[in-house]
Amino acid sequence: MSFDIAVMQAFNGISLFTILLLMSLGLAIVFGLMGVINMAHGELMALGAYATYLTAKVCEQVLPAAWWLGAYLFVAIPVAFAVTFAAGYLIERGLIRFLYNRPLDTLLATWGLSLILQQTYRSVFGAQEVSVPLPGWLAGAWEPTADLQFPLNRLFIIALTAVVAVAVYWLLYRTRWGLEVRSVMQNRPMASAVGINTNRVDALTFALGSGLAGIAGSVFTMVGSTNPGTGQLYIVDAFIVVVFGGVQSLLGTAMSGFAIAETQTVLEYLMSGSMARVSILALVIVVLYFRPQGLFARRTRS
Repeated sequence: MSFDIAVMQAFNGISLFTILLLMSLGLAIVFGLMGVINMAHGELMALGAYATYLTAKVCEQVLPAAWWLGAYLFVAIPVAFAVTFAAGYLIERGLIRFLYNRPLDTLLATWGLSLILQQTYRSVFGAQEVSVPLPGWLAGAWEPTADLQFPLNRLFIIALTAVVAVAVYWLLYRTRWGLEVRSVMQNRPMASAVGINTNRVDALTFALGSGLAGIAGSVFTMVGSTNPGTGQLYIVDAFIVVVFGGVQSLLGTAMSGFAIAETQTVLEYLMSGSMARVSILALVIVVLYFRPQGLFARRTRS
């Protein structure tokens, strides 16, 4: 493998990693920190994608035609986050809060919710795929050499993912609210005893995870079209990333996502895409057999 090919394969792996990480971060918060198996997480991603699509349509009608195409994305990403954050808050208050410590019931309830959301999208937007135009400043590629081409939209996604990851880390580990979240997840009765409103923490934590799925959906519109089943494309991969990395470990989720993305990219270069995915799943099964707590899980005292 030549140097240029190796660089492009590494870049492709990072591109896949960023999308997996955006999807997995929200799931890691909801599943890893809260213990909630949210099978509707993919549909919240699709909701973010549809929110981006509607924002693009509104901007097209309201803003001057000369520059709406270049500006709508900076409106669409916050809108996607806000819409899915609000949806997650309502889901937690209306459904999830009655199912804590009942993982099977949570799985079945959110799976049913995912079917309802898919049918809702199909009724509102139709079964056909919808897409948004790519801003002009994201078209094309950066070419440092004649043989290396880095798509600008992928570079933007990488930069956005870095900003989101830093923001999530700061929110969870450098703010009072983050301290409350970690306190509730580690010892709920004690957190409640010292005056923390655990119900409010639950709702906002689930809403944050949903909002991150919305950002992932907004990013997805830059690389593909959206349809009612879009969320199902990444939900399984996101669960694999979280479990493989170790639940309750956001750093493990990031490291797991990077390892899986880079490995899958290399295997896809060497064999077919389907065989690469089968090989990844087999590797994950083997690793989890020997380390069921996850590859990057933190050591804890029993």
